Amino acid sequence: MDLELRHLKTIRAIADAGSLTRAATTLGLAQPALSAQLKRIERALGGALFVRSRDGVRATALGDLVVERARVVLPAVCELQEEAVRFAREGTEGYRLGGTHGPLLGGLVDRIARTDPGAQVTTHTSWSEREIARGVAAGRLDFALVGVCGESGPPEAGRLAWTEVARDPVYVMLSAGHPLAPRTEIHLAELAAEAWTDVPGDGCFGDCFATACVRAGFTPACVYETDTASCVHLVQVGRAVGLCRATFPATPGIVTRPLAGAPLLWRHLLGWHPEARAAARAPAVLGHVRAAHTEALSRSAGRTPAPAPP
Repeated sequence: MDLELRHLKTIRAIADAGSLTRAATTLGLAQPALSAQLKRIERALGGALFVRSRDGVRATALGDLVVERARVVLPAVCELQEEAVRFAREGTEGYRLGGTHGPLLGGLVDRIARTDPGAQVTTHTSWSEREIARGVAAGRLDFALVGVCGESGPPEAGRLAWTEVARDPVYVMLSAGHPLAPRTEIHLAELAAEAWTDVPGDGCFGDCFATACVRAGFTPACVYETDTASCVHLVQVGRAVGLCRATFPATPGIVTRPLAGAPLLWRHLLGWHPEARAAARAPAVLGHVRAAHTEALSRSAGRTPAPAPP
């Protein structure tokens, strides 16, 4: 029998679990089937890999050698597969863009369509910055357009190249009939009695918001975590106030105001894989995103943005 990758995965699973029973559960196999498979692997490798006892299993000297090599080989093969997928999918000079919900992704698509009308552009959106970053790392996407709170690091920082597009103070959005709506700036403490609404995320923004509230002298009594459309509705009807980016587009029934002292910041980031062929287009894409950010800020403030250069 020739040794295969699935055999190395089996050996690693047994070593990690320390028990054939637990390893069988992890691998989705019946224990007798796993025991029989292990015997075949041991015959192929010329000796026992594990010693069985009532407490589980422990690796033999040969087992230690094989497990150590498996921990090197398996990640290397996984990385090779990701690189191959990325290479194959980059055969056409298109733009596969991923982003969290917001106006910058739409602005980027618009600018690419204007400057490179023949290019194929596809998009993928998610509330999860990590999901978008993993898509770029695995070669399913060319560029990630996400945001992070304050000075926190981006996802997949060790594998992707990241550049800051812009940083903005976080705004509060209120119903147009809210007593504080006429103000040009609002202190966070003035909103202590309000219910809040926000979209989900897998970064630290929720923790940073809670910390900012504590510093302002209160703890939010209620936070509705829901999708963007529901957040907008709850604010429009006066059921809650919400936090938003400075680029949040002008919306009927809602006003957005900066928080005094800018207790929360949002950084817009563009990421790509440094070894992907799409990396050569990163400077041009970065320019497009920065122009889209400028346009979004103008629209959010109710100004007509000046035509951006191509």
